[in-house]
Amino acid sequence: MERKLAAILAIDVVGYSALMEADEAGTFDRLKRGRKELFEPEIATRHGRIFKLMGDGLLAEFGSVVDAVECAVTLQRGMAERNASVAEDQRFEVRIGINLGEVIVEGDDRYGEGVNVASRLQQLAEPGGICVSEKVSKEVRQKLAFAFEPMGEQRVKNIAEPIYCYRVNLHVPRAAPVGRLASLELPDKPSIAVLPFTNMSNDPEQETFVDGLTEDLITDLSRSAGLFVIARNSTFAYKGRSVDVRLTARDLGVRYVVEGSARRAAARVRINAQLIDAIGGDHIWAERYDSSLEDIFAVQDEVTAKIVEALVGRLAGQPARKRPTSLEAYDLCVRARGVSFQTGLGAREARMLLEKAIGLDPDYAEAHSLLALNLWLGWLFWNEPKETNQPRALAEAQRAVALDPNDAGNRWGLGIILGHERRYAESDAEFEATFKLDPNHADAWAIRSDLITLRGDAVKGVEFVKRALRLNPRPPGWYYWMAGQAYYALGDYQSAVEALRKPETYRTTSRRLLAAALAQLGRLDEARQEAEFFMMNDPHFSIRHWATSQPFDNEEVLQRFVEGYRKAGLPD
Repeated sequence: MERKLAAILAIDVVGYSALMEADEAGTFDRLKRGRKELFEPEIATRHGRIFKLMGDGLLAEFGSVVDAVECAVTLQRGMAERNASVAEDQRFEVRIGINLGEVIVEGDDRYGEGVNVASRLQQLAEPGGICVSEKVSKEVRQKLAFAFEPMGEQRVKNIAEPIYCYRVNLHVPRAAPVGRLASLELPDKPSIAVLPFTNMSNDPEQETFVDGLTEDLITDLSRSAGLFVIARNSTFAYKGRSVDVRLTARDLGVRYVVEGSARRAAARVRINAQLIDAIGGDHIWAERYDSSLEDIFAVQDEVTAKIVEALVGRLAGQPARKRPTSLEAYDLCVRARGVSFQTGLGAREARMLLEKAIGLDPDYAEAHSLLALNLWLGWLFWNEPKETNQPRALAEAQRAVALDPNDAGNRWGLGIILGHERRYAESDAEFEATFKLDPNHADAWAIRSDLITLRGDAVKGVEFVKRALRLNPRPPGWYYWMAGQAYYALGDYQSAVEALRKPETYRTTSRRLLAAALAQLGRLDEARQEAEFFMMNDPHFSIRHWATSQPFDNEEVLQRFVEGYRKAGLPD
């Protein structure tokens, strides 16, 4: 039995039986002409092949899933144009489903679950719409210029497991790859991205150490007001990939790129780094360092200074950050960075690592700051006891700033905790200090959006999160949560839905806010479904507890959220 992987496109005419009953000859003629003039030529143009014709539809296979989706979009737009030019009683619409899967080859025909799933997806599509499987969405979402909206898991006839699927939004073009709210133009100052350094050690456990070097280099460069620096989350999207520096720079909206490698062995480390002008193609600076591990932070400082000098000349630098005294503590802290802020389990693992780091180096400011944030998130999102977590989080954040007031990461960590304590003036002061120390701190801009929105200035909330997205074009999902929250507070519920349905944040706690936005748009069935999904993961949620835990300083904005949650069916 021959099998192969193929993209299968299934098309079906909406209400075919009724159309035939009303005008059999006319319907048959219109369908035949539509197939000959639109469907067959377009499928052939996209390198597809029709392998089955039915009275009210067809099945086609494509070697490329991108071709299959582009073909489907062109067909639906072509149908809309044809319908606009004929009388209403002569119009017909089609549904399209696309799946990527293994099929059985038998002569010119195709069978198997890959075909069956495509047919079921077609049945889930709206008239004039396209429904695709999760595999299809993952393959094409960064390659095509339209949006994919999650529809959740769907159970369909004769398929044992539920199918997670997406609708293709033909009316909301995606102007750039996922992760952006606008096209990326070069900033008016030297712009730079630091790609993840390559681990040249034979020991794969040194991967975390090398990642830490890259992260610290990004942090140190960000402190220069003369540079525009892309955040770590976006550059690490290229980790482990062979990249074309020119394309990567264009994708991130920068002119300059830093590449490098590191090898750690015994008590020594060797680092190679180079600065490239991705537009001109020139290597501006390159250096090789071979030093003891004890000197690693001095090497980091020298690399940073060389890059800054090459791009903007000698500047009056920011006050130096306080470095850890224990390399073992540093390793533990770098590991904690990787698991922080994602899940309740990750927060607990991070706290264990950070407490060990503090035990080795009690004055390690970054460890105290990360510990504070993981404690704070524990009670705010993951049902840990507020009575113990909240005061300890505040104390750890204050300790971090006392140990190193010159680290922007410590300042914004304290700022967000003070904001949620409703100590607004103190919080504002910490954020002002943050941006003075590090104007490129994308996470701080995004979290500042959260606080400013809840205090009643959602216009600034949108502005701040857009600024964060420019610094971090491939952001963590919570950026879109902040965007959705700001749009919701403005009453722009459609924009909120579009932000909250981004794959990066959908199926997280942000589903609560998505349910409210859908309810405000009158889409109550969708809202209640999203609310049910949210409650499955957070069964203890109540509107009253949520409202008292949030740092609102504007009663009108608070009631707008409460109203949406109630409409969506969330418990009081």
